[in-house]
Formats: sequence, structure tokens, C-alpha cells
Amino acid sequence: MAYTAKDYSALIGMPGFSETLLKNHFTLYQGYVTNTNKVLDILGQMLKEGKTATPEFAELKRRLGWEFNGMRLHEFYFGNLGGKSPLDKNSKLAGKLAADFGSVEAWEKDFRGVGAMRGIGWAVCYQDTTNGQLIN
Repeated sequence: MAYTAKDYSALIGMPGFSETLLKNHFTLYQGYVTNTNKVLDILGQMLKEGKTATPEFAELKRRLGWEFNGMRLHEFYFGNLGGKSPLDKNSKLAGKLAADFGSVEAWEKDFRGVGAMRGIGWAVCYQDTTNGQLIN
């Protein structure tokens, strides 16, 4: 199954983000979608040819993780932009953030710290399904 890049052009004009920045990220995202499809095609062919025990197959499997994660993380990111309301301090999420980080403010400080680190550039808050803990 081939993946298709989604259209996020409605985000252009959103306060705090330049049109150039958004268009650059749309291009990056489209590249991840294209490369995910290319790697999946090559892996499918290698599977048919019985080449699963080769170093090339192993390296492409690793590369697939990079490309797929880049695609999906951009979709999560773009899909969550443009919200109008701040976190409701009485919500279930705010309560969980406070319970796991000491306060919503402590969570936000940690999250922003992760986002500002040198490296890949992604910050994600997720829930560990083994213990229910929120982690940045």
C-alpha cells in the first residue's frame, strides 16, 4: 500500500509561523512520504527475491523506520497545529501531567527543554503503556 502526502496548506497564514517555514516543512514531509514508498517497494521486491538475509535488506529496514517516522511525526505535528484554546487546567490531561511531572508548568518546562535540545528536532509526549506514565 502506497502512502499519499496529505495537504496541510490550510496552515499557511497561521500566526507565529512564516509561509516559508511551513512550505519548507511541507516539502520535507512530502520527501518522507516519497522515500517511505520507495523503500517499501524495494523491500517488497527483495522479499519476493528471497534476499531477506542480506545486509542491504537489514539496512533498508532500518531506513524505513527513519522515513516512516519522519512522515508520521510530520502528520501528527501538522494535525495538531492551529488549536485556539490553552490546556484546560481542570481536564483529565492536565491532572495526569500534574501527577506525573509535579505540575503542568513542570511538564511544559521539560517538554520545551526536549524541544530545544540539539538533535533531530522532535519532542513528543507519550504514555508508556506498561505503567501509564507520561514521558517527554
